[in-house]
Amino acid sequence: MSTAANLHMANSFDPARARSLSAADADLVARRQRSMGAAYRLFYDRPVHPVRGEGVWLYDADGNAYLDAYNNVPVVGHANPVVQQRVAAQLGVLGTHTRYLGDDVVDYAERLTGLVGHGLAQAVFVCTGSEAVDLALRVARHVTGRSGVIATAHAYHGTTAAAAAISPSLGPNNPIPTDVELISAPDLATESPEAAAAALADRVHAAVAALRARGVEPAALIIDSILSSDGLQGTSPGVLGPAAEAIRAHGGLYIADEVQPGFGRTGAWWGFPGQEVEPDLVVVGKPMGNGMPIAALFSRPEHLDRFGADMRFFNTFGGNQVSVAAGQAVLDELIDRDLVARAGTLGAAMLGELRGIAEAAEVVGDVRGSGLFFALDIVNDAGLPDATRASAVVNRMRDDRVLISASGPAANVLKIRPPLVFDETHAPRLLESLTQALRVVTRA
Repeated sequence: MSTAANLHMANSFDPARARSLSAADADLVARRQRSMGAAYRLFYDRPVHPVRGEGVWLYDADGNAYLDAYNNVPVVGHANPVVQQRVAAQLGVLGTHTRYLGDDVVDYAERLTGLVGHGLAQAVFVCTGSEAVDLALRVARHVTGRSGVIATAHAYHGTTAAAAAISPSLGPNNPIPTDVELISAPDLATESPEAAAAALADRVHAAVAALRARGVEPAALIIDSILSSDGLQGTSPGVLGPAAEAIRAHGGLYIADEVQPGFGRTGAWWGFPGQEVEPDLVVVGKPMGNGMPIAALFSRPEHLDRFGADMRFFNTFGGNQVSVAAGQAVLDELIDRDLVARAGTLGAAMLGELRGIAEAAEVVGDVRGSGLFFALDIVNDAGLPDATRASAVVNRMRDDRVLISASGPAANVLKIRPPLVFDETHAPRLLESLTQALRVVTRA
């Protein structure tokens, strides 16, 4: 499999490889492909067809329960009753846009910026993480008067035209424009955190030089604070700090993409403080509304004030009252149930268990993790990345009704990322399924 493979190709559905689909599901797949087209992809050799969810569980029409150890969007659990009640109540009262005066969105902005801190005192609400990234790029380019952007070589930042232009993981046919320069992410399997940090900063300097050789000045460096699509290479503290200093030395801004690490995933509210980074701009999305469409850009006031004074911007339903009700409910659940701290303590325990499993499995190379976000490198007999084996593990676990994914530049990195309501009672099921899948793949 190409290292430029699609973001989810390691565990995506291929009709030619479909196994044991019911007649009804086979028909549904055919209808889906006719009516929705090739852009919509399915996971797994045998697609999962859930009809309801609860907490960390998804259920199919036959009542079979699947342990969800992948989905970060329902951060406080599928069908969370608090989110459901708040959204339903607000739907019956008011749902309109932010160009009218209202308490809801202001209260939420104040609460969020208080949690983010670090001088990021203003928020702009949009509907998706892609829109937040798009806006962050617009702000950075406007306030610097420059166009150049540096991103990592297998990053995923979104699907708008601007966000896709800095998302090389979308595949080899996704064009990267000349005002974008890509740099290799750290490789924590082979580099110490200190060496990785220094080398990444050197690559930022080199990228600036490459942009300038094309007549482009750097506006921003954007990095996912946990480097998820690059193979979860942001799990060691301080790896990104020198890179942020490097872009600032050249007059650019640092954008922290917190769509995946944010809202407690790493055992802290945000990923960037652990990376010793003080961002100029921060983008958040997916888990923010537990599935409701809401995302945000956080900014230092001097940047948004300048942008807002010069540019007309609005997002019709970004920050609408219904989505804000979901967002407030998510914050309440994270705080009231102490889910952020639990992600840290449970994640540390699970990381130890995963490393023990890896030691006994010939097909596992490096194991990394931060909070409830884990990566296992699947390798061949020569120790090289093996996407085929990674896909086999993912699909074997799916057959065991435990859901994970695979990602990374070579599509060989197992990606384990359950909702934060995942707890000590669920961990043994995940660990046992992974152990069995690795044994099967090792024998194959």
